Amino acid sequence: MTTSGLPRVRVAQAADAEQIARLLRAFNAEYDEPAPEQGWLADRDDADGLALTRFRPSLWDDADECYLAELYVRPELRGRGLGRILLTATMEHASRRGATYMDLTTTNADTAAVALYESVGFDRHERRGPGTDSYYFEIDLPGPDS
Repeated sequence: MTTSGLPRVRVAQAADAEQIARLLRAFNAEYDEPAPEQGWLADRDDADGLALTRFRPSLWDDADECYLAELYVRPELRGRGLGRILLTATMEHASRRGATYMDLTTTNADTAAVALYESVGFDRHERRGPGTDSYYFEIDLPGPDS
């Protein structure tokens, strides 16, 4: 958060690697996903969340596609709209980079994420696995000049 109380969203740089790794570790630990011990991380608490994306060439047109691999807000800061702000900024960043499509996956257990993705216009497609439902979300992004 900034001194004005509004969240600051920016594209991470190499110097942010320790903060990114700390947040990714917290995300994986929260959802019982494997995460390596990372004792080398600094004890910094100035990042409130992250969005991790991967860009890939589209098979269908000349534009890139963007996969949202992780969207994470620290638990104590949830419910304040930070996830929506971060997701919207990530979609805008992807569009500026030339991506015309974004996709992601989550499970039915993450009800807040499902509600967020649907509320900004992602289409949900259901997949079933042992003991859980997995959701695949997709959305067309406006072009960089839109």
